Amino acid sequence: MQFHLNGFQSGDPSIHSASPNHWTPSRQASHVDVLIVGSGPAGLTLAAQLAQFSNIVTRIIEQKPGPMEKGQADGISCRSMEMFEAFGFAHNVKNEAYWVNETTFWKPDPQQPDHIHRTGRIQDVEDGLSEMPHVILNQARVHDMYLDLMKRAPTRLEPDYSREFISLEIGNDAEYPVTISLLRHDDGHQGETETIKARYVVGCDGARSKVRQAIGLTLEGNSANKAWGVMDVLAITDFPDIRQKTLIQSQDSGTVLIIPREGGHLVRLYVEMESLGTEERVRDRQYVVDDLIAIAQRIFHPYKLDVKDVVWWSLYEIGQRVTPRFDNGAGNDGDVPHIFIAGDACHTHSPKAGQGMNVSMGDGFNLGWKLASVLSGRAKPELLQSYSRERHDVAKRLFAFDREWARVIAERTDDDHATPNFQKYFIEHGRYTAGVSVQYAPSLLTGDDQWQSLAAGFPIGMRFHSAPVIRLADAKPMHLGHVVRADASWRLFAFAPNEDVSGFHNKLHVLANFLQDDPKSPLRQFTPEGDACDSVIDFRAILQQEFRDVEFADLPSLCRPQKGRFGLVDYEKAFCADHRVDADIYTLRQINRETGCLIVVRPDQYVADIMPLDALDRLTSFFNAFMLRARI
Repeated sequence: MQFHLNGFQSGDPSIHSASPNHWTPSRQASHVDVLIVGSGPAGLTLAAQLAQFSNIVTRIIEQKPGPMEKGQADGISCRSMEMFEAFGFAHNVKNEAYWVNETTFWKPDPQQPDHIHRTGRIQDVEDGLSEMPHVILNQARVHDMYLDLMKRAPTRLEPDYSREFISLEIGNDAEYPVTISLLRHDDGHQGETETIKARYVVGCDGARSKVRQAIGLTLEGNSANKAWGVMDVLAITDFPDIRQKTLIQSQDSGTVLIIPREGGHLVRLYVEMESLGTEERVRDRQYVVDDLIAIAQRIFHPYKLDVKDVVWWSLYEIGQRVTPRFDNGAGNDGDVPHIFIAGDACHTHSPKAGQGMNVSMGDGFNLGWKLASVLSGRAKPELLQSYSRERHDVAKRLFAFDREWARVIAERTDDDHATPNFQKYFIEHGRYTAGVSVQYAPSLLTGDDQWQSLAAGFPIGMRFHSAPVIRLADAKPMHLGHVVRADASWRLFAFAPNEDVSGFHNKLHVLANFLQDDPKSPLRQFTPEGDACDSVIDFRAILQQEFRDVEFADLPSLCRPQKGRFGLVDYEKAFCADHRVDADIYTLRQINRETGCLIVVRPDQYVADIMPLDALDRLTSFFNAFMLRARI
C-alpha cells in the first residue's frame, strides 16, 4: 500500500477521503450509473470494485432487512484468495479461516461392511499451484470484509436494505435507458414504491432472480432426483478425521462430506438423503434436522457423533442449470447490453464441490472492471459484450464438473481394495477445485498463442500465476502478482533479457521510452492528462540480476516515475528475480532468459497476451481494439 503521495495524512491509510457524491442514508440517488440488485458474493464483489470510483454513481439494493449472519457457502478456493489479495483483505481471511491442508477418504471396511475405515489421505492443494491456501470461512464473514472495504472507499457505498425489486423497463433515454421499480419495506416507508433510472443494471438476486425473469431468461438444465442436507454443528465425536476435510461412503446409509469450519470447533456436514420421485421436491418429504443427524450418525458407525448444537441447517436438491446468456443482448456485434445477471441468477449447481461462491465472485470481478472502464470513458461500450461470452463458458464447465462430481460421489464399487473413484477424481481435478483452471478463449481481450513460448508458465487466458521476486529499491521479498489491485487498471510486466540494464539502447529502455514518449504508446493515448502515468496502464519491470547488482538510478525513467503534486518518485515499479529460492521466477514460469518478454495482464488478473519486448505494433493494436483515446 502506498500513501502520503500528496502530503502526510495521519490515521488509517486504508480509509479514503470521501467523494462529494458519497453514499449516505439520506442521499439515495434516483439516477445511477449502476444499480446492483442483491448483496450476495457476486453483488458485493462488483460493488466493492465500483465503490473505488468517485466518478461512478452506484447503488446496491437488498430485499433482506440487513446483512447475512450465518449459513450458506463457506469454501474459498485458492483463486478466490488471489482475488481477495487484489482487494486487500486476503490476510484477514487467512488469519480467521480454517485451512484445508489434507483431504481424507473413508469407505466400508471389507471385514465389517457396516463399519467405515480410512482408505486414503492426500494433500488438498498440490505444491506450487498457488501462493494462497484453500480455506473455509462463513460466507457472512466474506460479506463483512467486502462491506468494510466499501465503507472505506471514496463513495462510502453501503447496501440499501429492505428494497424489493419489482420490475424494469428499457426506454429510449440514451443516458439512463433502464427504469427500475422498487418496493420499500424499511421502517417509516413500508409499502412505498421507489423509481430509479440507471445506465446499467446487474441482477445478483439468486436462483429465483426477478431481474433474470424481467429480461426473459430462464435457467435451463436438470434437477436431479437426489436430496442432500447440510448443517453446521458443534459436536463431540471420536471420529479421528473430524478436523480434516473428509468424504465418507457408507455401505447402505449414504455419504457424508465433512468440512471443518473456522474457530476450531464448528463443523459442516453434507448428508446424502433418500432419492426423490420424478416430480417430487425435497420440501415434500418434510425433513427435520433430527433426520439429518440420525442419517449422519448411521454413516459414522462405528464412531459416535453427539450433536450438541445446530447453528444452521438446510436442504437442497442437486441440479445443474444455466441461462443461455448472462445479459439482455442478442449477441450481435453492435448490440451493447445494459442489463446483466451474475452468480446464482444465471447458474445453479450443488454445493459439494465448493464452487458456488467462488464462481459467483468471479462473475462479479469480471464484470466490475469492464463497467468501470466503460463508465470512466476508458473503453468502448462493446467491451461489455465480453462478460457473457467469457463467464458463460466458465459456467458450462462448472455445470459439467458438478454433474460428474455428483455422479462419482454417489457411485459404489464392488472392489474393496481399489482406490475409490471419488478419490481418483478428486486428485485428477484438483486444479479445477482450486479455481485455477479457468482459461478464456482468444478474443478482443485475449491474444493468440503466437508468442506463448516466451513464457510457457504464464498460459494466455489463464490467471497470472504469481511467483516470488525482490523489490529492487528496498529489497523487499514479495509476490509479483500482489501488485495487481482491484482498480480496473491494466498491468504490463516487462521481463528483461539477460543484458546490462544500465545501457540506454537495451530492450527494456527502448520499450520504456516508447511507452513514455511515443504518441502511439497506449500510455500516451489512454491516460488522461494530469492523471498518474499508471492510472490506466501500470508498467513494471522484472530483472534477472541479483538485486545488489543493479542500481535503481540506471533504470528507465518509467520504472521510477514522478507522481503527485510534489513529483515524488514511485520506488515500487522494479523487481529482481529472487536468487535465494531454488527456482527464480524466470525458471518457475519458463521465461526465455535470452529475449525476455512483455506480459499484458487484465485488471482481473488474467494473462491477456505475451509478446516480445519490441513488438510495439502488436501492443498498440491490442489496446486500440477496445480502449478509447483519453479526453484531454
